[in-house]
Amino acid sequence: MLRLLTVSAFILVCSVAAGCADDDPITGPIETPTEINETFTGTVTILGASSHVFTTERAGRADVILESLAPDSAASVSLIFGTWNGSACQLIIVNDNATTGTTLIGNASAGSFCVRVSDIGRLTEPTTYTIKVIHF
Repeated sequence: MLRLLTVSAFILVCSVAAGCADDDPITGPIETPTEINETFTGTVTILGASSHVFTTERAGRADVILESLAPDSAASVSLIFGTWNGSACQLIIVNDNATTGTTLIGNASAGSFCVRVSDIGRLTEPTTYTIKVIHF
């Protein structure tokens, strides 16, 4: 009798546990965030600066890559990743020794952001640049 009672209790517990399981299949496609690549180009004059604004639709990683500097690819500039307040680029991440290939990696929420390239006294001539921004 005790054995029958134990088996019955075990079956009851298993039935209740199985009823609590989440067996509902996922309906519809799972959305994969789309990677957005933006390229900005410009020229920085001696002691000058240039900013570019971009927006993100969702939170996620944002990479800022200084792809090129010319005529001197070894030139050093200040590279900033920041938030755009409508009139200025407020810094979040800065590298004052950025050269070709420098990457800034940050996290962005949905909103307006900016990248800024500036000379902090190291350029000897106007310098053109290309920046690639990768975000979601």
